[in-house]
Amino acid sequence: MTTQKIQIERTYPAAPEKIWELWTTAAGIESWWAPEGFDVHVETLELKPGGALVYTMTAVGPDQVAFMEQVGLPLSTTSTKAFTEVEPVRRLAYTSLADFIPGVEPYDFLTEVELRPTADGGTHVVMTADAMHDEEWTGRLSAGRTNEMDNLGKVVGE
Repeated sequence: MTTQKIQIERTYPAAPEKIWELWTTAAGIESWWAPEGFDVHVETLELKPGGALVYTMTAVGPDQVAFMEQVGLPLSTTSTKAFTEVEPVRRLAYTSLADFIPGVEPYDFLTEVELRPTADGGTHVVMTADAMHDEEWTGRLSAGRTNEMDNLGKVVGE
């Protein structure tokens, strides 16, 4: 695997405590994690180092369903993340198991999230993620994570 990383930054008009809550509770994750045309349901959330986040993302929009079928991916995918660092209201890190890619052996990749308070009461978020196994999937990861950060902004009223 590569050591290449992608990094996405955003500043939100919400306190770090609110961003933390949205990132670390089932209701919070379900409110913003999924891209348009998908739903997310959290099944397991053990917020501690070594704990798991297990959720299922399901394509529900007609365009998304058609895309998933066209590329040979299932409409619902259950994803597993393992927390490696949990520093409340400051830092969260987790590995994601990529076990849903046709023809590719499953592997883990790391995501790190840092929350920094801003002078005006907001939060600057820096998300850094390992690149995936090839350029196409790294691009999909980058687009997905960018979408997540944009969705988070919509939830907090950016």
